[in-house]
Formats: sequence, structure tokens, C-alpha cells
Amino acid sequence: MRTFIITLAAFGLAASPLAAADSAKVKRGEYLAAIMDCGGCHTTGALAGKPDPAMHLAGSTIGFQLPGLGIFYPPNLTPDKATGLGEWSEADIVKAVRAGVRPDGRMLAPVMPYHSYSRLTDADAGALAAYLKNLKPISHQSPAMVGANGKASAPYLGLVMP
Repeated sequence: MRTFIITLAAFGLAASPLAAADSAKVKRGEYLAAIMDCGGCHTTGALAGKPDPAMHLAGSTIGFQLPGLGIFYPPNLTPDKATGLGEWSEADIVKAVRAGVRPDGRMLAPVMPYHSYSRLTDADAGALAAYLKNLKPISHQSPAMVGANGKASAPYLGLVMP
């Protein structure tokens, strides 16, 4: 009895699993996203205590109000091109996480703890970016930021200054 091994290449199909090193990098990024609690803000329903697993990291429909600044809604972190980070490079993501600066030069919401995340090593920041770029894209637009005197179009958590 003969055993034949047929590969995808024999049919002109290329398998596209991540290389072992890339896979380990993405796994590390997944771990970091979990301990950094990215999902705690950037997952639909999480701020209400009911995170929707189908919307993991696809943005929130509940925002944060910062007195005198406005209301900020955590955006979609999936690689969706229209509503998420799909047009961002890994370097863009690293800069946003570490310095709080978007690719267009605007600052991220002050609620984002980029001051703490600035201490990520190059390897860890790159792993987090690789993880986000490898998520399944989810089309979901978070509500737009509202200025200090604007009217919110979606629920938000208010912060009260002492």
C-alpha cells in the first residue's frame, strides 16, 4: 500500500499560514491587547458590561465625556478599510499606541492611556500592531466625537471633576 501526500501547491494553490515567527508575534500581540484591556473600551457593549464577542475591537457605541473637551467614542481597531485601521501601517499603529498621534497628525482622545503604553518595547509595540492588522475586518463606525458644547448622538459615560 502506497501513501501519497498531496500538497496545495500540486493544485496551484498556495497555503498562506503565517510563518512561525509571525504567528508568535501575532499571538504575543493578542496577549498584550488582552492585558492592556483594549477590548474594555474598543468592543461594542463592553462599557455597559455586555461585550459583544462578534464586535471584538470593532469600536464602541458608548463614549467618554471629558469636561471642557467633549465626548470621545473608542474607534474600530479592526483592519476594516472604511471604518477601522485598514489604511494604517503597523508603524502608524505603533505611533498611535505609544505617542497618541494618528497618521494625519491629530492627537488621540486623552482617555487613551498612551502615556503608559509609551513604555512598550519595540518588539511588544510591533506585536500589538501585527495582531490588530491580522484581526478579521469588521465594518462598524463608532459615533463621531462631540465637542465640549455639542450634543451627543449616542450614550456616554460622564466624568465629574472634583
